[in-house]
Amino acid sequence: MDWGTELWDQYDIIEKHTQSGLELVEKYVKFVKERTEIEQSYAKQLRNLSKKYNQKRSSKDEPDCRLSSYQSFLDILNEMNDYAGQRELIAENMIMNICIDLTKYLQELKQERKSYLLEAKKAQQSLESTYKQLDSSKKRFEREWREAERAAQNAEKTDQDINATKADVEKAKQQAHMRARVAEECKNDYAAHLQKYNKEQSQFYFNDMPIIFNKLQGLDERRIQKLAQGYMLFSDTEKHVMPIIGKCLEGITKAGTNVNEKNDTMVIIEQNKSGFERPGDLEFEDYSQGINRASSDSSLSTPKGPIDLLGKNRSKNFWLFKRSKKFTPDKILPTVTEDFGHLPPEQRRKRLQQKLEEISKELQKEADQSEALGKMKDVYEKNPQMGDPASLATQISQTSQNIERLKGELNKYETWLSEAGVRGETLRYRAHAINNNGAHEVLSPDGAHSDESTPDSSQAIYAEFDDDFEDEEPVTPIGKCTAMYNFPGASEGTIAMEEGEELAVVEEDKGDGWTRVRRHNGDEGYIPTSYVAITLNK
Repeated sequence: MDWGTELWDQYDIIEKHTQSGLELVEKYVKFVKERTEIEQSYAKQLRNLSKKYNQKRSSKDEPDCRLSSYQSFLDILNEMNDYAGQRELIAENMIMNICIDLTKYLQELKQERKSYLLEAKKAQQSLESTYKQLDSSKKRFEREWREAERAAQNAEKTDQDINATKADVEKAKQQAHMRARVAEECKNDYAAHLQKYNKEQSQFYFNDMPIIFNKLQGLDERRIQKLAQGYMLFSDTEKHVMPIIGKCLEGITKAGTNVNEKNDTMVIIEQNKSGFERPGDLEFEDYSQGINRASSDSSLSTPKGPIDLLGKNRSKNFWLFKRSKKFTPDKILPTVTEDFGHLPPEQRRKRLQQKLEEISKELQKEADQSEALGKMKDVYEKNPQMGDPASLATQISQTSQNIERLKGELNKYETWLSEAGVRGETLRYRAHAINNNGAHEVLSPDGAHSDESTPDSSQAIYAEFDDDFEDEEPVTPIGKCTAMYNFPGASEGTIAMEEGEELAVVEEDKGDGWTRVRRHNGDEGYIPTSYVAITLNK
């Protein structure tokens, strides 16, 4: 069934329905736009929330940065930021694929509907014009026929009038004959217009309007189909990003599983261990026995435990828990020094080693640049057309100065590190050899350990270094240990181990949280003391 056959007389209904359908499309487009605004607002709030709690650290040395719980929280914030990006993508795709597309299609439908209605209006006007001509010819025929009848009656009456002259009778008959002829012409004209109108009316109701109504029906069906596609896109747009959103949520779950409480507690030890020994017992000074004052003063001048290490407030007790005091201008924070002397021994050693590693990397970079400049200079000398060797003199000179400066800093920090003391091998950075052509030879740190793996002891603070340590015979094991956890041993100076593995203990933990062990194949290195169960020989 179609509109042209079944709704041939419902023009107003069809016009109203098609208009209502277009308004529904407009309403849906508006609905989707408001939905995208909600998505964009939601995404913006999520981004702001992630940014609020993901403040950039000014330094990688911040204490919390190495905690797995802190890193997992940062991972969650990053995943939420990615999640917000997917919500923005949903809004963007809805605008492009639904709002813009439907709006463009809606304009096309409006123009098409307008053209169909215009066709119907023209056909209606043409039929009405034909009807008016028919009605006019009909009325003229009616009027002329009545005039002809009156003229015929008048001629008959004149003919029967005895007083009328022959001329009057003839005139009346001519008038009646003329009127009858005009009436006959009007009759024929009326018949012609009637035939024309009936033909156009049949064309209008059985051909023209059904075609227009069927076109409007096709337009409405296409509108409905396009709107249905828009409905499905509303869902498909979000389904399309669901896998990525799922990955974001999986990332959040993974962040939770990556939290390692054991590792975090070990990091706290590593970051905050001072290297001081616990304070010893205070001696009893019996003033009632007349103790020599000088002797008492002498005993007081030999501080014990951490008091001597602190280097200040030697006459005061060392308190584990600092008492909260109101800040006053005279309570100035310790001055930060270049040699990190303001830090406890363990932390000072780590910072010095970090500084040495940074200088070594920078020195390596300068040496690489010096080598490259030297090679370029050689090329220029052999092939002058490629460049002037003298143009590189400034860069070569500057690089050489940088290398010398970095060497000086390297020696300075090596001296400070020697003063701070390390257990085992002394950290040594061998100098860079620069030849006349700018080439260089860089030797990597020998015996260096990273801050994650280099053991230290409080006793080593005052110990002398044994430069011939590498030449000594292997130390006899003092016990054995069994690994309770896996340890990667990725840092220099450490050794990897697997859970359940048995190792020989070469050097006992001196209070820094690290124990030196040896495998059966002779490999030695440090492992976290808390990761193993140790049994010492009696």
